[in-house]
Amino acid sequence: MAQIKFGTDGWRAVIAEDFTFKNLDRVAQATADYWSANPIPGSDKKVVIGYDRRFLSDQFARRTAEVLSGNGFQIVLTNQPTPTPAVSYAVKDHRAIGGIMITASHNPPAFNGFKLKAWFGGSAEPSMCQAVEAMLDKNPVRAHSLSDLPKGAVTDVRPAHYKAIKDLVEFKLIAKSKLRFAHDPLFGVGAGCFEDLLKGTTCKVTTLNAEHDPNFGGINPEPVIQNYGRTSAFLKKHPHDICLVTDGDADRVGAMDGRGNYLSTHNIICLLLQHYYKNRQQKGRMIKALTTTSMVDKMCSAYGLELVETGVGFKYICAEMLKGNVILGAEESGGIGFPGHIPERDGILAGLMLLELLATEKTSINKLLAKLEKEFGPHRYARIDAHFPLEKRGALMEFCKNNPPAKLLKSPLAEVKSYDGVKFLAQDGSWLMLRGSGTEPILRIYAEAKSDADARKLLDMGVALTKKVLG
Repeated sequence: MAQIKFGTDGWRAVIAEDFTFKNLDRVAQATADYWSANPIPGSDKKVVIGYDRRFLSDQFARRTAEVLSGNGFQIVLTNQPTPTPAVSYAVKDHRAIGGIMITASHNPPAFNGFKLKAWFGGSAEPSMCQAVEAMLDKNPVRAHSLSDLPKGAVTDVRPAHYKAIKDLVEFKLIAKSKLRFAHDPLFGVGAGCFEDLLKGTTCKVTTLNAEHDPNFGGINPEPVIQNYGRTSAFLKKHPHDICLVTDGDADRVGAMDGRGNYLSTHNIICLLLQHYYKNRQQKGRMIKALTTTSMVDKMCSAYGLELVETGVGFKYICAEMLKGNVILGAEESGGIGFPGHIPERDGILAGLMLLELLATEKTSINKLLAKLEKEFGPHRYARIDAHFPLEKRGALMEFCKNNPPAKLLKSPLAEVKSYDGVKFLAQDGSWLMLRGSGTEPILRIYAEAKSDADARKLLDMGVALTKKVLG
């Protein structure tokens, strides 16, 4: 039988290769065995199950529901493709023991996945994922027909999530702002969300790439610049105030300015951090994954905020958010978590917060970014994803850790971090990092410097390091 391993956010595999109904049964039964053996005081024996727009996602979700029902759990099954944050919120709202989201998020269309959500409405802790892995094949699969489910078990969980996130923003301010914005859901489940949320307001929403296409228009549904071409061309001809982008399951956010120019996820994180501190006058610990821009470090220093750095994967940020006293939690890939909400990334809420920022400041997103850069200096980020043999990944990380460069470009090396991949930091604030993906058989190389040209040079340094190991 195929080996099943949980990565940064659950189990993902290629449909019909390892992601099969037989293997899904194994994972669903192991999950049921874990929850049966580890009840949560105050939670009902209930599981929320949702799914995205990928090939067979609805059928995979139904089969998962059959297995959990066969193990004595009450089921809440979404009645249509649904954003991951809405499923996560439903876990908390229903006092469920946990949730399962059938999605591969931003992975290529050939993949599907099984995301585990814990009782608190956030990503399952690493210890829980490991425990579920250990339960694989311990018991035979038990399943009940979905025809046995009580009335109301198959339902739309989005309205409760919409109400919750509208309560977290200055919605009346957004509603009267007359903002004209675009939304690119990258053919994912976010399509139509902002129309629903802002219906009856003065805002005008233009949704692009909204069709239900399991092939995602031939792209990976990830908020990165190479996937923005079609929408960027539209915006050049039809300017808006901003363009929000959500990934395949709508838990992450990206953006463009109103004329189709790329805004990095780092830009968004820094803008929202400043908005929370200056406009909302909030304080607390800033939680960031170590691949996130060092501008966050400078901002926290200037604002007197405690900065906590975690490994890559929102489950690590979630663990910090559960401790409380958080202003924001954010990761390079566009996942942002907000205080007062579930400890989970929420691309739809992040989009609303950006609209609140624009409605508050009454100026363009580009002018806001220019002010940030004037205060904290230029930060240019770059990343490449390279195919690299899995069997040599460990050797590469050991080589990098034990053979750090003396300097990055012209700046002497200041620090090496190796608790999740290997990150080299220079005295001038620039950095280079190599890390294996937790969800795909690829190597990610990240860099940040004061100019785009220098960031690309750092990426070249990273590629050169891989060649030393490959020979």
